[in-house]
Amino acid sequence: MKRIASDGGPDATDHCSVQASIDGKVEGPEGFADWVDAWTEDYGLTPGIDACLLGGRMYPGYESYWAAMQKAPDQPLPMTGRVPTEAELAWARFAEKTPHFVLSRRVTTAAWTNTRFLRGLDEVTALKGAPGKDIYLMGGAQLAASLVDAGLVDELRLIVYPLVAGKGKALFGTTERRRRFELRGVEQLDGGRLRLVYGT
Repeated sequence: MKRIASDGGPDATDHCSVQASIDGKVEGPEGFADWVDAWTEDYGLTPGIDACLLGGRMYPGYESYWAAMQKAPDQPLPMTGRVPTEAELAWARFAEKTPHFVLSRRVTTAAWTNTRFLRGLDEVTALKGAPGKDIYLMGGAQLAASLVDAGLVDELRLIVYPLVAGKGKALFGTTERRRRFELRGVEQLDGGRLRLVYGT
């Protein structure tokens, strides 16, 4: 998705960023990606974004995860039992001050004061056309598929893990239209992971 940049030029991009298995799963059968060791901003986006977009199914867990980290940064997280990494704490600080938009007809409340609700794709389109930096589409999978179908995603950034997850939720399992992207970048990360960047 493109937004009009703060200087008036249409040079910003809306990014969809996902960590997935090589068979395209973003969640295992238990409902989460247990192969991801730490949830950090590994896509290099934060300098150029000023808004985050999530779906209503993902947002409650996302908010509680990062809020727990913000309240007790030196304590193990209730969801993982691990103490947050420095990179996770950096994202928690960024998330605390960055506006979040939730596309949902069901979810109506949020603990974070910087959260706003969108009720339809027309409101996402309006957000995309508003002045500002880039928008970070964080998911979940159904929202990402819907926005790709609607032609509202300009760039995909994937971190692919070297495993076949088997049963679980596919990133584009609900996509209804064929849409072609071009490869813009490949980078090998530690642990056999790949960072892939695709654009329209």
